[in-house]
Amino acid sequence: MMSDTSAVIRTSSVIKSPHGFSTRRGGVSTGIFNSLNLGMNRGDDSNLVKENWRRFLEACNIHEEEFVCGKQVHGNYVHIATRDMARPAYGPGWMADADGYVTNERGLPLAVFTADCVPVLLEDIEGGVVAAVHCGWRSTVADIEKETIDKMVSLGASTTNIHIAIGPAICEKCFQVGREVIDAVINLLEGVDGADELYISDSENAGKYYLNLRGVVKKRFMMLGVPGKNIEISSECTMCQPDDYWSHRYTNGERGSQANIIMLDR
Repeated sequence: MMSDTSAVIRTSSVIKSPHGFSTRRGGVSTGIFNSLNLGMNRGDDSNLVKENWRRFLEACNIHEEEFVCGKQVHGNYVHIATRDMARPAYGPGWMADADGYVTNERGLPLAVFTADCVPVLLEDIEGGVVAAVHCGWRSTVADIEKETIDKMVSLGASTTNIHIAIGPAICEKCFQVGREVIDAVINLLEGVDGADELYISDSENAGKYYLNLRGVVKKRFMMLGVPGKNIEISSECTMCQPDDYWSHRYTNGERGSQANIIMLDR
């Protein structure tokens, strides 16, 4: 049984490294940040966020107190992380304008933040490489997936040995987008069977569509050589489950943040 001082997390059966996708349960924050807010720039009390991070790391079986994270800008830049870039939850520390991190250093946690966008954790145990990526629609159509795979391969990973966990995110029933997003997705997945099944027209709003962004992310990784059997997708939706997750759309931006983390074990 989980105690009331334990962060509630989600994990994936395809990832063997210490990892976790946070929920909003099991923390100490209050008000709109209730309770496991891990965002460091949302306006929450820094001491409460520090305690939330302690609980989250413990739940993920990560004993390090510092981790690599950055200023997510919805781009396709993936940074190769080294130990000197690790930082605590609050206070001075390195932060890059990046939406993904890759490392082959053991004992170095990599974290990305989400509140509707798609969190992706990747590992190649044999090659000794892990990655954490924030896939919003802009990052996705800018092909952050290829940037991630290329960086992992440069550190010794093999595409056929990479395993991928796609975490809780906004679902295809909630994620309404414009035609320009669909056109960008079509361009990204050109020639892929079933790509047109990842979006449907909104019958009540001309020029609007509903998009399965997690499905797009999976298709793109498969195009890049990762076997489909190595990819697991969470079925949980951040917008459908507001008691379990923060959703930027559901709260109109008045929210905390989930964190998603992975570390190559020592």
